Amino acid sequence: MFFVLFILCCYALDIGTATDTINSSQFIKDNETITSAGGNFTLGFFTPQNSTNRFVGIWWHTNSTVIWVANRNQPLNDSSGVVTISEDGNLVVLNGHNQVIWSTNVSTTSSNTSAQLSDSGKLVLAETTRGTLWDSFQQPSNTLMPGMKTLTNAKTGRKVELTAWKSPSNPSVGSFSASVLRRINILEVFIWNETRPYWRSGPWNGVIFTGTPMSSFLYSFKAGDDEEGNTYFYYTIPSPLEIFIYVLNSRGQLINLSWNDTNEEMEISWTSQESDCDVYGICGPFSICNAKNSPICSCLKGFEPRNKEEWNRQNWSSGCVRSTPLRCEKVSQNVSAKEDGFSQLQMVKVPDFPEGSPVDSECRSQCLENCSCVAYSYDIGIGCMSWTGNLLDIQQFSEGGLELYVRVADSDLEHGTHTAIIIGITVTVVTIIIVTCAYVMWRTSNHPAKIWHSIRSTRNRNIKDFQRLKKGEQVKLQELLLFDFERLATATNNFHLSNKLGQGGFGPVYKGKLQDGKEVAVKRLSRASGQGQEEFMNEVVVISKLQHRNLVRLFGCCIEGDEKMLIYEYLPNKSLDVLIFDWKKRYSIIEGIARGLLYLHRDSRLRIIHRDLKTSNILLDEELNPKISDFGMARIFGGTEDHANTNRIVGTYGYMSPEYAMQGLFSEKSDVFSFGVLALEILSGRRNSSFYDDEHVLSLLGFAWIQWKEDNISSLIDPEVYDRSHHKDILRCTHIALLCVQELAIDRPSMAAVISMLNSEVAFLRPPSQPAFILRQNLLNSESSKGSHRFSSTNTASITTISGR
Repeated sequence: MFFVLFILCCYALDIGTATDTINSSQFIKDNETITSAGGNFTLGFFTPQNSTNRFVGIWWHTNSTVIWVANRNQPLNDSSGVVTISEDGNLVVLNGHNQVIWSTNVSTTSSNTSAQLSDSGKLVLAETTRGTLWDSFQQPSNTLMPGMKTLTNAKTGRKVELTAWKSPSNPSVGSFSASVLRRINILEVFIWNETRPYWRSGPWNGVIFTGTPMSSFLYSFKAGDDEEGNTYFYYTIPSPLEIFIYVLNSRGQLINLSWNDTNEEMEISWTSQESDCDVYGICGPFSICNAKNSPICSCLKGFEPRNKEEWNRQNWSSGCVRSTPLRCEKVSQNVSAKEDGFSQLQMVKVPDFPEGSPVDSECRSQCLENCSCVAYSYDIGIGCMSWTGNLLDIQQFSEGGLELYVRVADSDLEHGTHTAIIIGITVTVVTIIIVTCAYVMWRTSNHPAKIWHSIRSTRNRNIKDFQRLKKGEQVKLQELLLFDFERLATATNNFHLSNKLGQGGFGPVYKGKLQDGKEVAVKRLSRASGQGQEEFMNEVVVISKLQHRNLVRLFGCCIEGDEKMLIYEYLPNKSLDVLIFDWKKRYSIIEGIARGLLYLHRDSRLRIIHRDLKTSNILLDEELNPKISDFGMARIFGGTEDHANTNRIVGTYGYMSPEYAMQGLFSEKSDVFSFGVLALEILSGRRNSSFYDDEHVLSLLGFAWIQWKEDNISSLIDPEVYDRSHHKDILRCTHIALLCVQELAIDRPSMAAVISMLNSEVAFLRPPSQPAFILRQNLLNSESSKGSHRFSSTNTASITTISGR
């Protein structure tokens, strides 16, 4: 009797023990499950609400959150089902008659396979020698999980897409699907109703999808093309202990769900269709949809309803047509007729079917030269976009979106009586002021010629004022090439938006083309900028004497009246914070930045501390060589100086060393700390300034430290670059970065030592200790860092107690 009880207890214990694997000897029946190692996900049989059918699926915590279904189109009508490994090595679902109703259907003759459920929710079928044969992320159901790629291959026709359930109680494949699509060089995510588009995300600009009204994105989104010709899209989250998923429901809505521990349920944080305006093309061509208006549809300026009776009945499917022909469309052009113009729309989802062109194209002139071009738009991450067909699916947002310029006849632009009156009054007033000033100057000088002498001398006085700002400097402004304001205005098309490359703490940066064909970047000081004459002159003085392949080159400056501009070499690949590269390229960039810093610290004529080193201040040339830019905050040291103290803390939170942020002390080691942060960002593909881990309240530095201590460095590294063949190099680079972010400046290596370590000239690297700022900084939550500080290139804070030197 005792023996029988012992055997029964062992059997019960074996049934109750959680396992995450199915193999040839371990299978699960209808009343059994397997659970991932961390307990996050479960695989087993379930019955949807209001249904009697049985399905095999994976769910999070409770089966109310099913993320994947195996036998979607072949339900079981009883509880006799079994999940097992078949004789040919496939994972299969069998019914009560041992018939296969679902299979992984992999071409394999091996029986030495097993299926494992991971803590990411992925079910993987693997073979001992061949590795992974199949996984559930390659055959998703209606849920997009972190790390799961949706992809499309235009050549092979291969698709990995989400497919909605037919109804909440029926997991079989429904009418709606979601996938990523590339047209020419524009990438978007679409929801399809059978073969018809039902919703789209708007063009991807390298950071976000521009057609979503969300002001910020919680996750790290990535999209692009791989070497196999696949166009892909996926996202990652900072912690595997949290769950953020996208579900395509049976009504065609893409919903973002997250788990609420307090309520113990999934909550909706975003949905793709919040109003009728989100339905693709609901207003027809050449119209715009605004959910806040009634009715929601209206024709674009210069257009009228194609069928007014239908339009008045709120049947907008036929859309709008142009009310006045364009000048270029007329068979007999009137020479006196004015050129077509553009009506501007702000904060909109731009139309479908955009045609992309290189970033450096002049969008407006390019569109005007082509009579087929009916609209254009510009985004710094995409470049110029133009449209030649119907403008379809335009939506008005209250935030986000892009600017769209729609081509219309000149008569349809706003040239009313009030505008003419205002222009007339303005011209008259300006003329009176100019005449009065000229008369006063003439009376004062007794000679009209001195008027022009006075105008010229104003510019010379400005130059001398700037020279006096830097007493004792040997660098004179005359050594630089001085540019006229008119010359730069012409080069940048009057600083047109299409030529804008970006925005920093100093002000906007524009692309320009000089008369000799040389391309330049023009940095224009904004009146709203926190920087002024001191930073302007500082950058002129510092960079004019520096020549290094990893430093941006300054061509000259412009000082006229209130205008202050710096003219740099134009670098076509933008800044480091928007691009993704393979491991070799990232390593080359890290090394190039290190060499540029070494030049500043030791090898240049002037010993310089940059003080604002970050990804947005690393520019890339045609060959993706890094060049350090933005020297407005830099400090020059004399030959015997090696550190300094300041009352004004400048730079960007997240990159500042602790001694600088807290005490105002800075030295070469301050730049070394910033370099370490930058290197970790390049390695991980994450920003320190926007990194969050709510459970541990960690910064990127803290997260990197934990992964280092746990020998789990692969969790830190960006999966785009992680490759086992380069594991040692990646590990060494991470080691060096952690040494650079040590809390005490004395523990950080010099840049000369960093380069030696990067080139493996130093065989032994001392182990790093816990870095600074592993917890999220209170500075980031203080009033001084709110608002634009999160995005600005320059942050300032006052230090009230500080020791002088």
